[in-house]
Amino acid sequence: QVQLVESGGGLVQAGGSLRLSCAASGRTVSSSYMGWFRQAPGKEREFVASISWNGAYIYYKDSVKGRFTISRDNAKNTMYLQMNSLKPEDTAAYYCGGSRRPGPVRATRDVDYWGKGTLVTVSS
Repeated sequence: QVQLVESGGGLVQAGGSLRLSCAASGRTVSSSYMGWFRQAPGKEREFVASISWNGAYIYYKDSVKGRFTISRDNAKNTMYLQMNSLKPEDTAAYYCGGSRRPGPVRATRDVDYWGKGTLVTVSS
């Protein structure tokens, strides 16, 4: 059983930066496709970014391309999301998720286990 714990959220002004971390325990996720999702109040959870087990394949939601960078450190069983040039519309709870399947993570249906989330608030 894998447990995921997100951290690094907080309140930041527009244009600022935050770095989210997703630490895995229980089992290694070094061979798993991992991803970041977010959910704003009253909206569905949406895909933000994902990364293959070796970092060779990376996908981003169009609106975060050029601003967000996903990465992972398999030795630390941890995934990261560096968020720069934050905008008020990035305000949401951010969740990390992983897949037990070989395919890419591009939607919530691709995720088999979730963390509990960390809140990001961007003020204008």
